[in-house]
Amino acid sequence: MPLLTDRFARTHRSLRISIVDKCDLRCTYCMPEEQHFLHRDKLMTRGEIRTLAALFVGEYGITKVRLTGGEPLMRPDVVEIVRDMAALPVKLGLSTNGMRLHLFAEKLKEAGLQHLNISLDTFDAERFRQLSRRDGHGRILANIEQALELGFHVKLNMVVMRGINDDELLRFVGLTQHRNVHVRFIEFMPFAGNKWGRERVYTYAEMLGRIGSVHAVEKLDDDPHSTAKAYRVKGWKGTFAVISTVTEPFCGSCDRLRLTAEGKMRNCLFAREETDLLTALRNGDDLAPLVQANVWAKHKMLGGLPAFQPDTQQEVLHGLSTRPMVSIGG
Repeated sequence: MPLLTDRFARTHRSLRISIVDKCDLRCTYCMPEEQHFLHRDKLMTRGEIRTLAALFVGEYGITKVRLTGGEPLMRPDVVEIVRDMAALPVKLGLSTNGMRLHLFAEKLKEAGLQHLNISLDTFDAERFRQLSRRDGHGRILANIEQALELGFHVKLNMVVMRGINDDELLRFVGLTQHRNVHVRFIEFMPFAGNKWGRERVYTYAEMLGRIGSVHAVEKLDDDPHSTAKAYRVKGWKGTFAVISTVTEPFCGSCDRLRLTAEGKMRNCLFAREETDLLTALRNGDDLAPLVQANVWAKHKMLGGLPAFQPDTQQEVLHGLSTRPMVSIGG
């Protein structure tokens, strides 16, 4: 039955599937110092990923699938999983930090992948090392170039953190002058173990004001369910956008659902409740009641967290899930 219209009269059409909980970078805002990874038999197999994805597409009207992690390119069968997903009638994307992209780019393209979301938070090699706790910045930049040359539709995601990389905002915008690339600036969001503080949030309003003080900016039309507010510098080839999760939440139009690497369904990035679909699948149980209950339990905003209040000393971390970003899937 057509299900994924919840009590807020919102249709869910996008599914994020995490296929691995490991990452080759230890970025301070997504992976705590102490991170425990799942044993392989706890993760969804390729066949289970295919089965659950086909269920959401065929039964519940999902039209977009994005493979995430952790770092999905750490999974040995990632190309085969992409091929499985490309056989479904969906818009298919994959999120990556770009470190291992050169090992898979051509094969991913051949398997049917068209869209890449690549994380890049700085152009400075030393700053990159401090943020990710390893070297490899030059490799990522080269891999981004390769992705563009291969014809992937590339989105670059930059988490903007006050006092850390906000001074690079205009340089990232500059990437859009001659390239058909979409740069997305993301407000620093609170997750377990990432040492979030409101004083480190460089806001959507500040970003737009900074860019607008230098460039003539025009607003673009947003998809009704987009999480990003899109813009273009007039006359430039590419575009940029801001994901304002903290200061201007878009929960009322968000159409995303998530599956973690161990098959737990989450109705929100900040959800504190999960539904174990993998165990039910392995037991041969009916998944429909579980999916329905999960969707209907979705909170009105931010997984039930209070709205960000910039003029108070409000602390939101007390209500967060114990999961860090790396184990949720972006």
